[in-house]
Amino acid sequence: MVEDPKWELAILATVQGFYEKLLQDSIGGEVPVPAGLEAISLQEGDGEVHATLERMRRWLRLLDQAITPAMLRRAFTAETDPEIAEAVLRYFTRKKDTDDVNRDKTDLVATFLYRHPRVPGQWERRGYGLDGSLPLSPFEIALIEILADSDVPSLPEEHVQLLRRFDPLQEQAQNCHDLNSLLESEIIPRVRELKQSLDSSFYHPGVLATIAPYNAAFGKKFDQFFHAAAAEIRDFAAALQEQGGTILGNVEGVDVTVEHVAGLEESELLKVDYSTALEKFRRVSKLKQALERRPPIRRTSYFAVVPTPAAERTSRTTGAKALPARPSRPAFEVQAMRSAVTPQQISTEETKVRQVEESIRVFVRVADPKFRQVVPMRFFNLTLTPAEADACSADYLEEKSPRGGVARVLVRIVAVVARMTTEMEELKRAENAPSLWKLHADSLLALLEVASALSENAARVAREAGAEGNSAAGDTIKVSLQRLRHRCDLIGDTLAQTARRAQTV
Repeated sequence: MVEDPKWELAILATVQGFYEKLLQDSIGGEVPVPAGLEAISLQEGDGEVHATLERMRRWLRLLDQAITPAMLRRAFTAETDPEIAEAVLRYFTRKKDTDDVNRDKTDLVATFLYRHPRVPGQWERRGYGLDGSLPLSPFEIALIEILADSDVPSLPEEHVQLLRRFDPLQEQAQNCHDLNSLLESEIIPRVRELKQSLDSSFYHPGVLATIAPYNAAFGKKFDQFFHAAAAEIRDFAAALQEQGGTILGNVEGVDVTVEHVAGLEESELLKVDYSTALEKFRRVSKLKQALERRPPIRRTSYFAVVPTPAAERTSRTTGAKALPARPSRPAFEVQAMRSAVTPQQISTEETKVRQVEESIRVFVRVADPKFRQVVPMRFFNLTLTPAEADACSADYLEEKSPRGGVARVLVRIVAVVARMTTEMEELKRAENAPSLWKLHADSLLALLEVASALSENAARVAREAGAEGNSAAGDTIKVSLQRLRHRCDLIGDTLAQTARRAQTV
């Protein structure tokens, strides 16, 4: 894989800004930033970029030691900018540290992205294969796109087998009826051991796409049980206090009083990793069991005024504010910028196109025929023509034959259109992050060069197909090329309009 140092610099700059804001909020003061890292410029030469990257990696390693998983759990809220979460996920997966802390951080960021899709319900939209198997989930496709710059080795068979153990564990959790039965099932330590067994494969998109839905389902069930148990304890404590009592019960030789219950911070406890707070959760469960053995206490209207955890919850917004202030976007001269595209940029985009191509082919091959022409991508649904869908599922793509050449061209056009559309959507969402905006614009310019070479090759294949008497194949290529040209025109217009707007500011 060809690394783009400026792309990595933009990712790390986003993570740095987020980390510094998070640490600043935690300590209530300014964070001293090393000289040269206060304002990162993507216009530096390659030598300067590499030097800046090395300094930034060292700084982030230091910040990593100060940022705990619990701090990240509190920072990632429904208001967090998805661009920040995706940059942090890219950072963690590039490191591939197998220690518990880095894995826990990666775990919660992937789960955050699953819990907060850009389009509500988009992760549930998928069809079934003819053999009853499921194609790649939309969430896994999104992760493949997000992590396209990372080196993703294939999963060993033993790790594939480990992933199959998550569904039974999730079903077991769903069958539990309260907090005590959930804790006694020992699912939490078993899942933690399972995640540790995955080693570096934990950072594979397929693994994260399996673990994040499990985390979301288990977390929802756990929170439901924990809030129910805490509500019962609070209810009992209020009734006991009304009648003049103070001691609710005895847990592990310690009397639990009304004051202890008053100090129970449910929302804060749930923000801590389950494994860290496991003993506290168990004590809550044991207290609930102790109360269940006591005679009932008459309730009064007092409980109607007890504040609920939801009313006490506070919201913290990180969002785009986590990024350092950037200068406004530079004007773009589209043709001049196209001529400045380097072979390295083109090579990087071709690698991404091949990855998208493979993910689309996997989906189409296993999807139900009724669904295979609509491929769910991260921001949109990619609609294929019947000929494109047939090409994606063809078993003769490697043939050195006219039909193999036509199929390869159609599949490549589909993948390039998908990449272009993704980058256009990313461009729209980076309006307030000029550094990221510039990188997405650079990717689009490189994709225009990829599309130019592809158009020439496709026109040649169409001519050859016509000369062989297969005019229908040539016509299908022309239809796909028309969509590709339309996408190229849209990219050129968008970048040109941006240039004009920038010049008038």
